[in-house]
Amino acid sequence: MRKGIHPEYRPVVFRDRAANYAFLTRSTMTSERTVEWEDGHTYPVVDVEVSHVSHPFYTGTARVLDTAGRVERFERRYGKQEEA
Repeated sequence: MRKGIHPEYRPVVFRDRAANYAFLTRSTMTSERTVEWEDGHTYPVVDVEVSHVSHPFYTGTARVLDTAGRVERFERRYGKQEEA
């Protein structure tokens, strides 16, 4: 691996503002803002819009669309077009 071409890989706090949740991980992301973490150290903080705490797929609130039922309902309502 060549030296001097890769970004610095360091601990960063990611904060989900919608869910009021933060987690510490390692990343190459940078930020001007910092936060004091539970261990007493100061880390850069990156605000994110969605995390595993607030995303519908992970929280179990995702809706499943029944596309086959929608097509059948459309055909019943407007009649199936016959081929010429």
